[in-house]
Amino acid sequence: MHRGSCLCGEVRIRVNAPLPPPDACHCVNCRKTSGHYLVSTDIARDSLHVEGLDKVKWYQSSENVRRGFCALCGSTLFFDPMIDTDWTSVAMGVFDQDTHVKTHLHIFVSQKGDYYDITDGLPQNER
Repeated sequence: MHRGSCLCGEVRIRVNAPLPPPDACHCVNCRKTSGHYLVSTDIARDSLHVEGLDKVKWYQSSENVRRGFCALCGSTLFFDPMIDTDWTSVAMGVFDQDTHVKTHLHIFVSQKGDYYDITDGLPQNER
């Protein structure tokens, strides 16, 4: 089981399943949401339990995507595709303890900021 929370602790999550390897997304929206690129993992909705859901504020960042953050402290928490999927993506920085998973892929590298290089040798997708 994996537990996590926002910065102020008002929103807490529990994941009752192994965490899939996360992606590092370099798209403009993830960069603006997180202040850099966003590393997140896709969690099956039935394995994700959220306490303090009333403190989660949702922002629809595109036609098919909304992003969840703590309304009190502003922590980036969720990426929700709003289409017929059975998963929600959870920001890796939310987890309180070591996760024992490693980033496996960079996505939307065509939109990455010009102030850093990707040098870890992981696969890089333009989209």
